[in-house]
Amino acid sequence: MIRPPNEGIDVWLCVEPVDFRKQMTGLAALVQDTLAMDPFSTQLFVFTNRRRTQCRILYWERCGFVLWQKRLERARFAWPRRADAVVSLSGAQLNFLLDGYDLWRMRPHQHLHYASMY
Repeated sequence: MIRPPNEGIDVWLCVEPVDFRKQMTGLAALVQDTLAMDPFSTQLFVFTNRRRTQCRILYWERCGFVLWQKRLERARFAWPRRADAVVSLSGAQLNFLLDGYDLWRMRPHQHLHYASMY
């Protein structure tokens, strides 16, 4: 099984669905032109199709692009519905997304802030 590491990697999720007839070159051009990011960086760029049944991850590895794809047979990927074109994730969050978790409905514990121990 191939999975991104949980730590030490920057992940960028493209919010808008992408035409999956685009292959490596088309997705790299989308990263450069539409997202205004560097496709040759060490970051992962994540895309979905309109039905959210497929997910593709594009990244540059030393001397060429790597394209990783996952297709769901019955379910759909939970995807953000924001006005931003791209959303930043951690490697762990990407793995949760690939496992079927809805990251945008998960609620962490409330942050507590204290001024003193007494």
